[in-house]
Amino acid sequence: MSLGSARRLLEQFSRYRLASFWANVVLAASVALLVAMAAFFGTTGAAQHNAALHLTQADWQVQDAPGFRALPLAVDSKALPSAWQPVELPLALPIALLRQADGSVSTGATRITWLRLSTRGLPDTPAPLALYGARIKTDGTIAVYANGRLVHRAQVQGPLWNSTRTPLWVLLGRTTDGAPLNEILVRMEHTRGAQVAVSSMWLGPAEALEARHRTRQWLQQELPAMLSAAFMAVGVFALFVWFRRSHETGYLLFFNLATTSFLRSLHFYVDVPIANDWFAWLTVNSLFWLVAVVHFALRQLHGRPLRWLTGAVVAWTVLIGVLTLPGLAVLRNTPQVTPLIYLGAALMGVAVALVGGLSAWRRSSEGRLVAVGIGVCVLLGVSDWLLQNNFVSPEGWYLGAYTNAVTFSVFGVMLYRRYVNAIAEVERVNASLAQRLAAREAELELSHRRLREVERKQTISDERQRLMQDMHDGLGSSLISAIRSVEGGSMSDDKVSQVLKSCLDDLKLTIDSMEPLEDDLLLLLATLRYRLGPRLESSGVALQWQVQELPALDWLDPTSALHILRIVQESIANVLRHTRATEIRVATEREASGVRVSIEDNGQGFDVEKALSVAGGRGMQNQQRRAQAVGGEVSWRSGPGGTLFTLWLPLKRGGRTAS
Repeated sequence: MSLGSARRLLEQFSRYRLASFWANVVLAASVALLVAMAAFFGTTGAAQHNAALHLTQADWQVQDAPGFRALPLAVDSKALPSAWQPVELPLALPIALLRQADGSVSTGATRITWLRLSTRGLPDTPAPLALYGARIKTDGTIAVYANGRLVHRAQVQGPLWNSTRTPLWVLLGRTTDGAPLNEILVRMEHTRGAQVAVSSMWLGPAEALEARHRTRQWLQQELPAMLSAAFMAVGVFALFVWFRRSHETGYLLFFNLATTSFLRSLHFYVDVPIANDWFAWLTVNSLFWLVAVVHFALRQLHGRPLRWLTGAVVAWTVLIGVLTLPGLAVLRNTPQVTPLIYLGAALMGVAVALVGGLSAWRRSSEGRLVAVGIGVCVLLGVSDWLLQNNFVSPEGWYLGAYTNAVTFSVFGVMLYRRYVNAIAEVERVNASLAQRLAAREAELELSHRRLREVERKQTISDERQRLMQDMHDGLGSSLISAIRSVEGGSMSDDKVSQVLKSCLDDLKLTIDSMEPLEDDLLLLLATLRYRLGPRLESSGVALQWQVQELPALDWLDPTSALHILRIVQESIANVLRHTRATEIRVATEREASGVRVSIEDNGQGFDVEKALSVAGGRGMQNQQRRAQAVGGEVSWRSGPGGTLFTLWLPLKRGGRTAS
């Protein structure tokens, strides 16, 4: 086996172990929930305050009624028409599951079930008394009478009233005549086919029973409501994520899952102002929608289409939705047939869990996790179905309230895993990109070094070529002319000395042009002043240096510097050779788009146009040519009082010309 194959096998085994671990976590959490609830309710009697009386015996009678009626304000238990029969609490009346579905039963025919509770054995206490019961299950009004006087009523909102999840809590005030509490009557209205059940009761000081009541209320109603709301909030977040990443349908499925789970338990926590039939249709059918959404989520995870199961799930969901639709009235009084419908939903959930789990067993660890989660939810739903139909004691626990928590946990684990995996993938990609970037940077650095070496060699070659060309055109030409004149005997020693000094000046200018100038024209002119100063002094010419601060010229390279030096040098040399001047003024001036360098003397002047037109004006023509090479201009203005030479240079190459 190759190393890559071994690594892939290890990764698959790790994913399998991780999926199995989370599946075990979900299963263990569910079992722990069952054990905790059983332990809590199994020890409630022992934990109760000694002042409270546990009522496990009662008298019972049932009377027929034409329909739901107004509550009497006072009732005499001896005046009730039927005979009292002893009964033990908790009480679960006979199951009439099949009879509930019988449409021949009139929906207007109701019954009133009475319970008479004795207060014998209740310790005498001045504290306010309270009556507490874990559950009274009916689909009509619940009323409580103390010594025949109405002290509590719970008006239903329809057959789907949540009395099954709301514990009974009645504060019993003192009687007006100060008589002790002798008996308590509990009146329960219900339809003939309703599953009526009553848990055992506790009677005692309110402060002794408050903790038990609050704990039951919080665990049975408030905590599931908070979990459902949290699930819905995360689902809305997933919907907004899907808006930005519409190609990832998993976020949309998660939102649908959260919505259907929220609607499934809506009637237990919220009073919605809509007709009861439509409320029943919404809450019952949301269970089928929930199973259908889970099926599509499983199918997306394991990747198998399962067309036959998908068709069956969709068809059964649509069929139930149509048959229970209040407008069609195919199944009248939906709440009376919900036990059978719930049984069908449980079978549908089992099929989805089994088929989805088997399909995902070798394909998707997340699919196995979802299959385990939906299996746990089905078990919790079955326990609710058994409790709702009085197969188990009415003091049991509605575990279906926590299916949202199980579903949220399962899909939350999936989102957590995907989030962690996404971060790990991003880190891996970032590490890979960092490596590639480092390699690319190394390549670029090597290439850059090679380019710098090539540029250095090219610069040296260009500079060597420039120096050779300049020395050939300037210094070489002057030396050749001097040699020919000396050989011909036509040049005096003074002339030879002057030519040699000019050659030396050219050589110095060439060297000065190679110095770093940092784009500073004044530094360049100062270098020229230093070089030409001795010649001016030896010629008896005074120099007035009137320069001012100038902006930097970013185009001032060695070649341009040499052009400027030669232009200025030629201008000063012309003054020394031809004008017989005794004074030279060098000045600079800044303009909007350039700078001016002016050289003015007090010599005898000359004819500028004539000098430019004859062969002897080659020096002035060279000045023009060099000025054009750097993007500047030169001009002369000469007369009997002296000559003004001006060199204009642009701030930027391509700037406007001088006016």
